[in-house]
Amino acid sequence: MKTRIITGVVAALLFIPLVIIGGLPFTLAVFLLAAVGMYELLRMKKISIFSIPGLLAVLALFSFLLKPEWAAVITEYTGYTKIEVVYMTVLLLLVYTVVVKNRFTFEHAAFTVLAMLYLGIGFYYLIVTRDAGIEYIIYALIVVWLTDTGAYFTGRSFGKRKLWPEISPNKTVEGFVGGIAAAVIAACLFQLFMPVTDSYLFLIVVTIVASVTGQIGDLVESALKRHYGVKDSGNILPGHGGILDRFDSLLFVLPVLNLLHFVG
Repeated sequence: MKTRIITGVVAALLFIPLVIIGGLPFTLAVFLLAAVGMYELLRMKKISIFSIPGLLAVLALFSFLLKPEWAAVITEYTGYTKIEVVYMTVLLLLVYTVVVKNRFTFEHAAFTVLAMLYLGIGFYYLIVTRDAGIEYIIYALIVVWLTDTGAYFTGRSFGKRKLWPEISPNKTVEGFVGGIAAAVIAACLFQLFMPVTDSYLFLIVVTIVASVTGQIGDLVESALKRHYGVKDSGNILPGHGGILDRFDSLLFVLPVLNLLHFVG
């Protein structure tokens, strides 16, 4: 527990100033986080990030992360949109399965492409959300963190019914509901000091959706780790695991907030 707390404090001291600063430093930090996340995902499938498929995956990932103005510059000089770059990497991955005579299979290629989409879209919306305003990214972080905290303490105190024991044995229905309640209360308090919408009703509905989505994102990561037989996605954060272990909920919540047109 001591290691977990120390790591959490150090990570917060590094990440929160970047959130406040925003701009290029924050964007570059997100690129780095996404690359580490890709490394962790590929390692589960025993694909080296320094292999040809790994490098193609990072190329596609970084293409996804390009902000519209950056993507426009690249399109102007190369004639290719970022979606076209991603599509070309998919074709090259399929060609690679033939070149190596199926030592890298279609299944490996499919895993790599899904990893590109999962991380590329999630981390792209981390950049977009911060650019829309610091209040939106803080709101998202509060919802995710308070959902996690509320679910943990409610589950420990009142948890009796298992939520999904085959995927995550420690999660309970009571914790699931407690996480939502904690997120809603925190979001309403945050609204008093840094408004993110004109309607409390809309805020509560969006927060409930975001809290549920975040918990689903956490379950998806748990299912992935269970399938590949790993306890944590990585060990870069002692006591916490890897980057994906810390960002799994956020990677689901941020796209949903944007798709609901809540951000901005």
